[in-house]
Amino acid sequence: MDSGLGALKVLLVDDNQHMRAIVATILKGIGVREVREARDGAEGLQALREWPADIAIIDFRMEPIDGVEFTRMVRNSPDSKNPYLPIIMMTGFADRPRVCEARDAGVTELVVKPVTARSVIDRITAVVFHPRPFIRTDDYFGPRRRGIDDVNDPPASVALQA
Repeated sequence: MDSGLGALKVLLVDDNQHMRAIVATILKGIGVREVREARDGAEGLQALREWPADIAIIDFRMEPIDGVEFTRMVRNSPDSKNPYLPIIMMTGFADRPRVCEARDAGVTELVVKPVTARSVIDRITAVVFHPRPFIRTDDYFGPRRRGIDDVNDPPASVALQA
């Protein structure tokens, strides 16, 4: 598939090796040639220090650093290499508190597990071809926040809709 996404460098962070394999296969299927994997948020942060990813796809729940804390650190840490990094979070739960927590940490897009090729492709397309402007307030830095009331297509995916 020639999607024009072949030059992307994607960091894939999930503590489940099987999930990493599924998403890596989807990425390779759309032409992404450079995928770096990490088993948790701490390993993912270290990978970002050494390798300039264009997108991070991360799991919500991991130890010792989960996806929300990873996002906060990428967005707000003084030594962050790229606080504007598009971050797509994967989660097995699409309940309102979890979606709001991810959004408020600065996650760019959200995909609900079990992921589908279409849900991953849609989120990558959104962050690459339709990026949202970043904003900074006293208590938030990240992409312009959207509400969750207009979510159209759970459970396959959840977009943080306007």
